[in-house]
Amino acid sequence: MLIRPHFCETDMKGFWRTVNWILEKQKVIGACCLVGMMGLTCVDVVGRFFRHPIFGSVELVGFMSTLSVAMALPYTQKVKGHIGVEIIFRLLRPKVQAALDIFTSVLSLLLFSVVTWRMTAYALDLHRSGEVSMNLEFPEYTIVYAVAFCFLVFVVIIISDVIENAKKLKE
Repeated sequence: MLIRPHFCETDMKGFWRTVNWILEKQKVIGACCLVGMMGLTCVDVVGRFFRHPIFGSVELVGFMSTLSVAMALPYTQKVKGHIGVEIIFRLLRPKVQAALDIFTSVLSLLLFSVVTWRMTAYALDLHRSGEVSMNLEFPEYTIVYAVAFCFLVFVVIIISDVIENAKKLKE
């Protein structure tokens, strides 16, 4: 007797459509954080020249830089934008390339699954303790939750890479 999964192919298409939608939103938020960092830093430098710096600008730039990197990570993985050792890798046969991709993806999957789990636990600890930033008294757990969510999306993208490479290896 053949056991059929509880989900159908259209459910998976909907899931991946949702993941792609989230990736697009993260890309926009990351870009906005990057532009915001640039604008805030410029205004702060000019303000310091006139002896009117922006209060909390260092904290805000730190938060935005963290978010811009975390938001860009899943999208960069999706478009294969990470730097790799391509010169040697291209010399290998396609099946060996796929096997190496699977190996490195599984290692990345394990690492970032643990990082996501620990980041979420850390955010929960910060939330329970009521920790806030030093100057603006902004609740830091919100940033840590956002980073943990970005890492979760990153893990999902790595899983899709493992599946794609396994299909290549089968062929």
